[in-house]
Amino acid sequence: MSTTTSTENSGLLNVLLPEFTKDTGIEVKVFAKGTGAAIRDGMDGNVDVIFVHCKEREEKFVKDGYGAYRLAVMHNDFVILGPKADPAKIKGISDVAVALKKIAQAGAGFISRGDDSGTHSMEQMLWKASGVMLKTESSIMVTGGKKRVITFVHPLSPDGSSRWYYSIGQGMGKTLTFAEEKQAYTLSDRGTYIRYKYGRNQGLDLEVLCESDPRLFNPYGILPVNPKMFPHVKFKWADRFAKWLVSEKAQALIANYKIKGRQVFFPDAIPR
Repeated sequence: MSTTTSTENSGLLNVLLPEFTKDTGIEVKVFAKGTGAAIRDGMDGNVDVIFVHCKEREEKFVKDGYGAYRLAVMHNDFVILGPKADPAKIKGISDVAVALKKIAQAGAGFISRGDDSGTHSMEQMLWKASGVMLKTESSIMVTGGKKRVITFVHPLSPDGSSRWYYSIGQGMGKTLTFAEEKQAYTLSDRGTYIRYKYGRNQGLDLEVLCESDPRLFNPYGILPVNPKMFPHVKFKWADRFAKWLVSEKAQALIANYKIKGRQVFFPDAIPR
């Protein structure tokens, strides 16, 4: 399975996968990476199933014939984190576009994953919604020996500078660590933030400063790779895993997974 880093960094897979193996005897080998890279793994037939969070790209994956189907598994949300000092003064703002615009206007440090993940795709969409000046840049990403040109937008401050914006090409955990070191802002899924803030002895010296905008909704889907496209995939096992994830047992495990009393994900197949 190729999956977003947030399912692993949050600790959820450590709860789900042993129970799945206990129920079925099937073991799951996990490759945790950004959603974009996970989807490309599926498009290349390198994995049997993907578990990611970028609904638009997931639906295209199925429409283009790479995925057999998509099942909605769970959701959480994205939040903008930052230092307690909050130099851009965004604390309490619920309009994420306004908050990002204030960060750009202040030229305050912002750490971007820059890795074509679901979180990075969301961040790109939100910068476009903020109305700030943007510049387009391209970079070459190498996956499985194949080079791909990926185009991203970088926000600019009113003076045209982007020195405050760091695109680091890393997963969520390393992005949070770097943002903490720089005392900078970043966009994170809430699950990974909770794990790093409350699930470790060292904690995380960043706070939630902007949340609750409907645009920050973050759904996760499970998609077995289509055996008609790639006959070698273990579709029966992938299909069994996908159906298990939306079973009453797995949905209850998701609902009951908490860190220091804080719920990390909310089930979508059986919401109760």
